[in-house]
Amino acid sequence: MTKTTEMRRCIGSKTFGIEPHEAPTSDFPAQLSQKDGLGRMCKPHWRQYTNALRKAALARKAAQADAPPAEPEPAADPEARAPRRATATTKRERRRTPMAHLPTATEEVGQTIRDVLAE
Repeated sequence: MTKTTEMRRCIGSKTFGIEPHEAPTSDFPAQLSQKDGLGRMCKPHWRQYTNALRKAALARKAAQADAPPAEPEPAADPEARAPRRATATTKRERRRTPMAHLPTATEEVGQTIRDVLAE
């Protein structure tokens, strides 16, 4: 009796030139978040893919470091910009509708309640 090895498709990566192919399921890493518990790429191609991602990121960082920093464009008219507030706006100032006036003194509160009940 021959033992057949279950095959699975490695998806590959067009970006990094990794061709899709069939591989035994034993070549796939465990990926518990997937329905079947296996990764989408075989182990050798997964290593090749992550290595290529790392090298691409390093190349991008090096290209950004070599590029001269972009100079900010000066404003045409310095007075044209809106003046900055010295203090932050309060929550009440940010509201669309102002809060109703609330009396602060105890006697004002008592008087207001009596007026409402008398009506």
